Amino acid sequence: MISALNRLVDLVEEHLTEDPDVRGLARALGTTEYHLRRMFSSLAGMPLSEYIRRRRMTIAAADVVRGEGDLLSIAVRHGYGSSEAFGRAFRAVHGAGPGDVRRDGGPLRTQPQLRFRLTVEGSTPMDTRLIDRPAFRLVGHAARVPLIHHGANPHIERHIAALPQEEHLRLKALGDTEPGGLLQVSDDLDPDGEEGSELTYLHGVALTHDTAVPNDLDSIEVPAGRWAVFRTSGPHPQALQTTWAATATEWFPSNPWRLRPGPSIVAILERADDFSTTTCELWLPVEPA
Repeated sequence: MISALNRLVDLVEEHLTEDPDVRGLARALGTTEYHLRRMFSSLAGMPLSEYIRRRRMTIAAADVVRGEGDLLSIAVRHGYGSSEAFGRAFRAVHGAGPGDVRRDGGPLRTQPQLRFRLTVEGSTPMDTRLIDRPAFRLVGHAARVPLIHHGANPHIERHIAALPQEEHLRLKALGDTEPGGLLQVSDDLDPDGEEGSELTYLHGVALTHDTAVPNDLDSIEVPAGRWAVFRTSGPHPQALQTTWAATATEWFPSNPWRLRPGPSIVAILERADDFSTTTCELWLPVEPA
């Protein structure tokens, strides 16, 4: 995977003025575009699309400062159809428009070319099991919420708080298969994992595929497949988020598995009354790499 990510960085550099063929590269490397994008965003700390934009604007800024042609010519050279679109992208990266930078020589915010290296530290013990599951359903109350990487997500907190206590008890009694208990489900996540992008969050339980779904509940169909299950314990949500990050930085680069499309599931096994600490299981859909 580290080699694949560096090939991806090279591909971006070779095609900075156009969209790189990420799907074709993934196919050639024996992996999937979905997994490649998820690993890139997790390890680089930014979506692939944002990295491409920053690199384009880094190179474009040199042309602007050197005065090589008018701004429209520079915009077209770097893949933009108008000086207005180029100016918006330029300002988003550098904090100033290209005309200002040409006149003043800055400010400039440079995005260096990334290189990925695997450092084996074992800093986060990974208590993991692999399990094959037949098709099942995730059933509960769903909402569209923005992705937040660090700390509690207030949109999810409000969604859960709006449910009456008896509804939590009803859901818990309804669940009849693994993962057990009340679940925190994230689905329809953009592979780039850009903070602020929307996902479907479902607060609910798992049902066997043959169990009827009450009409007032939302449902996510989950096909049969293999899951990597990571157990985590400690301050909430920090311990869970640390383990989630470590799957990308430590577990996937060291194991012959890759992410496949599907929901990510958090099962709360134990928790303090105030939710300050928890013991959780993080379920991620995987397939052989």
